[in-house]
Amino acid sequence: MIAVRQIGCAIAVLGMLGGCVTTQSGPTYSVSTGKPTAAADDKLAATLKPGAKPALNTDDAGLRMMYDKAEGKFKTSGNVVRDPEINRYVSGLVCKVAGPYCADIRVYVIRAPYFNATMGPNGAMQVWTGLLLRTRNEAQLMAVLGHEIGHYLRQHSLERMRTAVNTSNALAFFQLATAGAGVGIVGAMGSLVALAQLTAYSRDQEREADRFGHLFLVKHGYDPREAARIWGQLIEEQDAEKEEGEEEETRSVFLASHPLPDERRDTLWELADEVEVREKLTKINEEVYNAVFLPHRRMFLRDELNLRRFARFETLLEMLIEDGKQVAELHYFRGELYRLRNDVGDVERAEKEYELAVEAGDPPGEIHRSMGQIHQKLGKMDAAKGAFQRYLKAKPNAEDVDIIRHIIGKLS
Repeated sequence: MIAVRQIGCAIAVLGMLGGCVTTQSGPTYSVSTGKPTAAADDKLAATLKPGAKPALNTDDAGLRMMYDKAEGKFKTSGNVVRDPEINRYVSGLVCKVAGPYCADIRVYVIRAPYFNATMGPNGAMQVWTGLLLRTRNEAQLMAVLGHEIGHYLRQHSLERMRTAVNTSNALAFFQLATAGAGVGIVGAMGSLVALAQLTAYSRDQEREADRFGHLFLVKHGYDPREAARIWGQLIEEQDAEKEEGEEEETRSVFLASHPLPDERRDTLWELADEVEVREKLTKINEEVYNAVFLPHRRMFLRDELNLRRFARFETLLEMLIEDGKQVAELHYFRGELYRLRNDVGDVERAEKEYELAVEAGDPPGEIHRSMGQIHQKLGKMDAAKGAFQRYLKAKPNAEDVDIIRHIIGKLS
């Protein structure tokens, strides 16, 4: 069996680590002040001191160096969302939760259509746009951010690495770790994701991180019930996929390693019910959240549609339409879903959704091209021609204008 210190030596050969001595457990720290505290006095105390840097001859340093190497490639990836308002908002929430640990954390918003967030032991946090599409308000997002920061404060990645190395598959661990750090097959976005999968937390660690998320919600006056509502929403999506037989084997890292969603939701409801002053915790900051993300939601929805996971996407759209925010683009995307799925009756469903989108006002300009295609399928050639002409007017510089003009010519 290969011990942790042997893996550390192997990494040193690659120039990533200079030494082979493992770390020992030390004092715990208050999550509010970062100052030493007795674990018995604070069940959710951090095991990491703010600003702490591990000695180079520790396994902690080895793991951080792997993540640092991955982050070096990852942060220049085209998948990183550069919008200043989004980054300022999300980073601000992270600092609000992290408190004295804020300076140690770097936040990357990633354009990826899955409900996911990860937190590396080196302080690199990923927040995926699929998550931002599904969280409906600031309180829900704060619950997830608090969960990930809980992993960081308790150094769960390091615990998981030690467990993996000391159990059965140490060689595979090492090979995947170096690949995840950008050595070989994994690059750009895949690097930190590979490491996140590699060091997937145990379910007990996930439960502990959930308690951190709950703690941070209550501490900052947010409605703690919003954490449970996230999982209720995800359960609806998963149930729809199961009914249609669409559920992917490769589920979100965030979902795959966590306790079952039903357990998750029920436990978070119980935690919320235990709060003595819960009637005073009503903050969700929905308007602020929407002001930041609604202008970008169309891009998030397009990425979701491109996954072609129709049952899940249809359920998500139904929930969003019920929320009543910018419903024109939601009806448009539900029309697109039906047009692309093309099951029995979907052509008619798509036509109806496009009409609802136009009626609601300000749908995407591409809707007229889609309506033209649907009218053609239904044999409504005059309506198709009119829709294509409206598309040319709405999108005069579109790449496909010559094709659309050709189609109009054949319809004349």
